[in-house]
Amino acid sequence: MRQLMERNVNNSNGLLKVIAIFGWASILGVSMNANAGLFGFGGDSWKEEVLLHDGTKIIVDRSQSYGDPRHMGDAPPIKEQTITFTLPGTNKPITWKDETTEDIGHANFDLLALHIKNGIPYIVTSPNLCIAYNKWGNPTPPYIFFKYTSKTWRQIPISDFPTEFTNINLVIDDGAEAKNIASHGVVSSDAVKKLNGRLSQKEYKTIIRLPLSNGCPKLDPVKGGGWQSPGGAKAPHPIIPSDSDTEKRQ
Repeated sequence: MRQLMERNVNNSNGLLKVIAIFGWASILGVSMNANAGLFGFGGDSWKEEVLLHDGTKIIVDRSQSYGDPRHMGDAPPIKEQTITFTLPGTNKPITWKDETTEDIGHANFDLLALHIKNGIPYIVTSPNLCIAYNKWGNPTPPYIFFKYTSKTWRQIPISDFPTEFTNINLVIDDGAEAKNIASHGVVSSDAVKKLNGRLSQKEYKTIIRLPLSNGCPKLDPVKGGGWQSPGGAKAPHPIIPSDSDTEKRQ
């Protein structure tokens, strides 16, 4: 009789443990659905409507995956991000990709705008955090520009970026919210403008061409400074997000 009672107690405790585990799994599941990328798991993907400078619109596919946050409570950094689109009048998909590099420890850029002129696409980005600003030479205004030529994304100076391109037309680093909106369809250009309207930085309101401080200190390599990375000071080396997948298909 005593053995039977003890077995029933043990079974009950085991059942409680199973219920507790499933309970926590459910809670975490809800949290991860609400904010994909929690603790570095998962990612976000969505379709976005981009308003071009001439008033036309195109639909792009965007995705973000996340790394592990450095500290508990921090938002997970973007590990990799892509934007894929088809040039108007063609059936050729083009992809811009930004991924983690060892010197930065996360993706290099915040993606700000996509523009097209004479069939040539341009991308506007801003270095992500001060470590990336130092790597990319502390640009002012705080942008890095890319132009798609010969099936490759190449960095260009602001002087080569068409002056008619002025609007910030991509959702800035808010993949979870964009994914939530896109669950009911494409993130419209009006929704993009509304999401970005929450940001206060001048460089996120319009594409600025005058000098503008990014707030990051410039380190002097002569005095033992230079830009700092998780592995220590290193000389900057540029990366060129490529359209490798598209090139393989061609």
